[in-house]
Amino acid sequence: MPTRRRFLTAALGTGAGIALGVSPARVGRAQDADTVRRRNKAAVLRLKESQGTDQAAAVAAELQAASYRRLRGGFEHLAANARDQGFPSTGTNLRAAIPDRVDVIEEVIADGDRVGLLFRVTGTHSGNLFGIPATGRPIDVYEVGIYRLENGQVVQGWFMADEAALLKQLGARLPVRADGQRIIPPVTGGGIDGDAMLARLSSAPVDSQQHRNKLAVARSKSSSPPEELRAADFTQRRRGFEHLREYGLAHDAGELAVTQSLPDRRDKVDLLLAEGDKVWMLFRLSGTNTQSLYGLLPSNAPVEVPELGIMRFERGAWKEGWYFGDELGLLLQIGHPDALLAGA
Repeated sequence: MPTRRRFLTAALGTGAGIALGVSPARVGRAQDADTVRRRNKAAVLRLKESQGTDQAAAVAAELQAASYRRLRGGFEHLAANARDQGFPSTGTNLRAAIPDRVDVIEEVIADGDRVGLLFRVTGTHSGNLFGIPATGRPIDVYEVGIYRLENGQVVQGWFMADEAALLKQLGARLPVRADGQRIIPPVTGGGIDGDAMLARLSSAPVDSQQHRNKLAVARSKSSSPPEELRAADFTQRRRGFEHLREYGLAHDAGELAVTQSLPDRRDKVDLLLAEGDKVWMLFRLSGTNTQSLYGLLPSNAPVEVPELGIMRFERGAWKEGWYFGDELGLLLQIGHPDALLAGA
């Protein structure tokens, strides 16, 4: 990953030159879209970097619409488990629990009215965190934010943090609720079928390499993905359920992967973003857990959890993939929320 200084320079720097022979109208549209991308990126990055500073409230008042809605919290399952339990407050942006919190920006992408931000939440667990007493341990976990903007202001935010990694790093289980219940994330049936998403994209003019890249990624979620969809030297830099895979390898069950555990797997797509050589896809891992998942007994329960894919293309070839899924949500749905802890 690039350094933060270099990354922000690249993210906000001058775009590619205009090729000869392109119509003035198309040039104008491209310039307008580039202006919106720059403005939206700058707003999200400024909002993120102000958090935890004396300027946070003023920047939020300027860049976050009064109608702003957070559709999903980053630590969604820990927060749901802690609701109405009387645990101490985690503070604004968790800073009562992680007072030295620093978010390290890894990647940013902008497309239309959306901005995607991948960052790492780092710091020291020094206060009560959703019912988990302070451990003094360092944390370093991924979080993704998807922002929607209107007229330069953020109107919606959707977040997902690596809660499974957080619990592993703290050596902690989900705190026991007073009612003894587990809060299981719902199966909503939401998202767009892969074939429908592909048809939607195919109906629009294919006028850029970014659109062609989106089409390739959408085909991966269709009912009949091409056999040679990815480049021959494709590299998967991270698996969506990386911690579960490590668990499976440690228990001699590395071959019992997510797809094998969901024989009827059919993912739904929520969002596709493309900029430069990258495509981000937010989708829902969907199916029924009728087979063992990395050695865990099947629950026969339906599964639907969000997953993010970040794909890199090179001259039209899909060269890399990096995936990040909601592992704690999946474990809650199949009834094994503490499986990843040693000795569980």
